Amino acid sequence: MTTPASSIALVLSGSVIGSVGAAFLKAGAGTLSRTLSSILLNWRLAVGIVTYLISSVFFVKGISNGELSILFPMVSLSYIGAMIWSRLFFNEKLTGVKLTGVGLILVGIVFLGLSNR
Repeated sequence: MTTPASSIALVLSGSVIGSVGAAFLKAGAGTLSRTLSSILLNWRLAVGIVTYLISSVFFVKGISNGELSILFPMVSLSYIGAMIWSRLFFNEKLTGVKLTGVGLILVGIVFLGLSNR
């Protein structure tokens, strides 16, 4: 079985959407208190949850027509997106170790993609 480009695009889109969801969950978590209303009325938290659900739809549709062993590792690209959003919106530091991890993720995805040929 080969993995069509449309499946790759769906999974990559899901990864980006999922990383945005993680940023909204982080933003929402920062405003929580110990009351139920702080959870139920937290729009950032709600957007994060909905965004994760949407990303799951993209993942399921993507993996339905492709090889799981090729597509699922692409989910790790969401970690890269989350790192970018954390730097932009939460002023988290980008360290050499984090950037090395990003490099290793990208190398791994390239190797998996080459095995699709």
